[in-house]
Amino acid sequence: MRRVHATLALAFSTALVAPIAQAHAGGGVPRVEVAFVLDTTGSMGDLIDGAKRKIWSIATTIVETNPDADIAMALVAYRDLGDEYVVKTEQLSEDIQGIYGRLVRLQADGGDDTPESVNKALDEAINGLAWSSGDNVRRIVFLVGDAPPHMDYPQERQYPEIVERAVDRGIIVNTVQAGDMWETTPIWKEIAQYGRGRYMAIPQSGGEVSIVITPYDDEILHLQRMLDDSVVPYGAPKKRAEMKSKIDERAAAPPSVQVENSEYYAKRTAKKEVVTGGGDLISDLENKAIELGKIAPAELPEPLQSKTVEEQQEWIGTMAAKRKTLEVQMSEAIAKRDAFVAEQRSADASPADSFDEAVKDTLKVQLN
Repeated sequence: MRRVHATLALAFSTALVAPIAQAHAGGGVPRVEVAFVLDTTGSMGDLIDGAKRKIWSIATTIVETNPDADIAMALVAYRDLGDEYVVKTEQLSEDIQGIYGRLVRLQADGGDDTPESVNKALDEAINGLAWSSGDNVRRIVFLVGDAPPHMDYPQERQYPEIVERAVDRGIIVNTVQAGDMWETTPIWKEIAQYGRGRYMAIPQSGGEVSIVITPYDDEILHLQRMLDDSVVPYGAPKKRAEMKSKIDERAAAPPSVQVENSEYYAKRTAKKEVVTGGGDLISDLENKAIELGKIAPAELPEPLQSKTVEEQQEWIGTMAAKRKTLEVQMSEAIAKRDAFVAEQRSADASPADSFDEAVKDTLKVQLN
């Protein structure tokens, strides 16, 4: 391991004088990009189930610290050679609803032995994702797993070189160790230290998922259903089907997940959407992503296809006004819920050691 230490030390010293990133001319809208590099072998099943329940809570933490920022997330799932897959990647995307849907379908399996293909997964996250450049972009990686990397795979770059590249690109690398496998600990600590990040140790299960039920949840769920009913899909049939699928996935989620999903949308000010990823006529017009006159008549929603331009604008204005009223009601309900949750947590002084709390605490520090 002496060569590894020396290489990482060089990377760290280089990082102190290297620019964080190449800047976009003129700055622009702030942006937060977060990638999760997640061990999906069988031993990680409980943690993955917890992540499915808390992904919206994590996203809301980003919004609370950077309400005006564009937010993109990515997921790099990994196992090992001989498993169903070695690495499976969901690229950086502002469509958090889509990322959630793919996370829900992710299952833990394989990996009957250790080590795992950590190096290949980390390499994919640093060098394979389409990270944005610019001083107004925050780039953060969370490497989450319980087993050390294979250092004997000649076809894979090893983590010292990968971490050096991450630092050069202004990407913070955090590590979250599930369980207490002794071979993993020193490597996870090294990666976090030289990746300018944090090392966190949590139980193998991912820790207890904290769910707070409040007197305002039923109202929030009712308002969310009304907001979902206000969505106006448009475009090609495939695009409309994707929109419906996202709404159906939200409705099928546990109530606590739906409430945290609603909280994310209520607090996000950079873009007003009921469903991320575009495809809702009302949101896309408000966010100036499209112009009504440039949509092909066949791709307009059915109620608009036979109307004049003036009638279309009146119909859209009525729908947008109804949604605005619902959004105000949702913000008020979320504010009441936040106050209730804050009071409950102030009464509970026990420290949290769960996956989601570790990630959220780290984001609060690194995004401020």
